[in-house]
Amino acid sequence: MSNPKTQKLKARLPRGFVDRSAADIRATEEMVAKIKAVYELYGFDPVETPMFEYTDCLGKFLPDTDRPNAGVFSVQDDDEQWLSLRYDLTAPLARHVAEHINEIQLPFRSYRAGWVFRNEKPGPGRFRQFMQFDADSVGAPGVGADAEMCMMFADTLEALGLKGQYVVRVNNRKVLDGVLEAIGLGGEADGEQRLTVLRAMDKFDKFGSEGVRLLLGAGRKDESGDFTKGAGLADAAIAAILEILEGGSLEALLADGEDLAFKTPALAALPFNAALHDGFSELRAISGLVRAAGYGAERIKIDTSVVRGLEYYTGPVYEAELLFPVTNEKGEVVQFGSVGGGGRYDGLVKRFTGRDVPATGFSIGVSRLMSALKNLGKLQGSGTLPPVLVTVMDGDADAMASYQAMTQQLRQAGIRAEMYQGNWKKFGNQLKYADKRGCPLAIIQGSDERANGEIQIKDLIEGKRLSGEITDNVTWRESRPAQVTVAAGELVETVKRMLAGQAEDRARAAS
Repeated sequence: MSNPKTQKLKARLPRGFVDRSAADIRATEEMVAKIKAVYELYGFDPVETPMFEYTDCLGKFLPDTDRPNAGVFSVQDDDEQWLSLRYDLTAPLARHVAEHINEIQLPFRSYRAGWVFRNEKPGPGRFRQFMQFDADSVGAPGVGADAEMCMMFADTLEALGLKGQYVVRVNNRKVLDGVLEAIGLGGEADGEQRLTVLRAMDKFDKFGSEGVRLLLGAGRKDESGDFTKGAGLADAAIAAILEILEGGSLEALLADGEDLAFKTPALAALPFNAALHDGFSELRAISGLVRAAGYGAERIKIDTSVVRGLEYYTGPVYEAELLFPVTNEKGEVVQFGSVGGGGRYDGLVKRFTGRDVPATGFSIGVSRLMSALKNLGKLQGSGTLPPVLVTVMDGDADAMASYQAMTQQLRQAGIRAEMYQGNWKKFGNQLKYADKRGCPLAIIQGSDERANGEIQIKDLIEGKRLSGEITDNVTWRESRPAQVTVAAGELVETVKRMLAGQAEDRARAAS
């Protein structure tokens, strides 16, 4: 009886996930190191939370009757409790602080970099696993902490080489809440309509004044003909909201003087309630602090068109926007846009402690920021050179020991090196391997060289350049381009000198 055919398993990457190359990993590490350096300079310390949390601790998504799959990846453990992969780094931090609140020093200033997961439909540029890099100050009630976050955000972008190509925009959730209260949407009973209004305001950058006007009114039909039902606001309320979005700066919206009052027509007709007063007072304070520290409006800008935090932000909110142009998937030239943001979330730790614990922080989208830096040519992947290749010319024990010893000599001198471990009998394959790896040098020692105590070092970078200038095999054999023979004891010294020469060539080419 014959065995049934073995079915080969199909290799396939799950939708919404990506494999990462060595270049991507090194580029990420390079960027993250620069961000960490700024956070450390501000006195923040690292903390790490697990990728899994109990689902009820995440708070945003809760289990249904079968499994909590609305937006998160979840499993049930052996005591039938639901666990979920974290969807951001803020909810786990709130749990960590609440659990250790009697031991940690407040304000608790921390940063975290890590993977987060969203069980959502993937699409272009939208992944189910991506990295965030957060910084938070928990236990700091004053807007000075928010101002400092904005300054640290700006300094981080400068450290990444983005000077003059970004702006940190700042608003206050209390301003948005105050406007909604003033137009009659202040109660919990109006929650769904409030959410519709906030979502419409959040589309200001994308759709402009007219698009938002439609979404605040009866609704908007897009280019495909799909209709989005609007919030159904009255004309006066729509006009007031548009003044907030279009005015942006404090100077454009508020009358001169210490007393806060609107000077724009539609807003002036609304009652200036406590939420508006508190929100604008805090924005004025933040503006004063960052200006006193030397951050002009071109770096940190008060902008009331910023809408963030439909879930848990309670005060100042801020986002960093990159200003250089890119071409989108439609072929249109647009600004690169937001690479991160955050704000004050004074109620998040309260879910665990029952008492208010003030907190503020921001999150950077690592992949999106890395895409921006690559687009500008500011991220090269840490400059890690491929290894020097020690080739194998003879498979006997003495020869192999000699090759291994040379490889270790190079490594001990701090030179990245590897000994060829494939089929050594076809030497041409070794050079092809070195070429595909981008190896800068190849170390060659046959039986004759070993007997003479010598080695050959082939400059593969220069050899590749010269090969383009040689048109026949005779010239190639006679020239033996970029290859030197030295005493075995001069291996490390010669390799260092040749690598330094290659580095100088690269520097000249880049200048």
